Amino acid sequence: MYKHILLTIAPDHERDMTDAFNVASHLSKEGGRITLFSVIEALPTYVALELPQEQMERNAKKLEKKLLEDAKELPGSGVEVIIGHSANSILEYAGKNDVDCIIVSSHRPTYHDYLLGSTASRVVRHATCAVHITR
Repeated sequence: MYKHILLTIAPDHERDMTDAFNVASHLSKEGGRITLFSVIEALPTYVALELPQEQMERNAKKLEKKLLEDAKELPGSGVEVIIGHSANSILEYAGKNDVDCIIVSSHRPTYHDYLLGSTASRVVRHATCAVHITR
């Protein structure tokens, strides 16, 4: 079905990703590509100044290593970890890399999600490709 699926994964994911992997596998066109994508939120400058310069890069490499292990379960998949704003980074990457489907996990909304909006809701509202929400 889809040529390039962006499977978004929260950096702090501790839950079983089997369902999301199954969805990605079923939606992927034969020979299609699946990118496991995670965004480490950029820290405010006043916080970043208190950390060693390389700390964010070390965090990204550690997460990338973990996702590479997870990616072994998905044939034809790759990994991308970036530092930035979650929703904006997902949408930007999708636009620049010919992504035709974004898979994003969502949680049950709480009151602050209605005021601020979750990453999933921002992606749904602004994506120019198909978006599949898993829960």
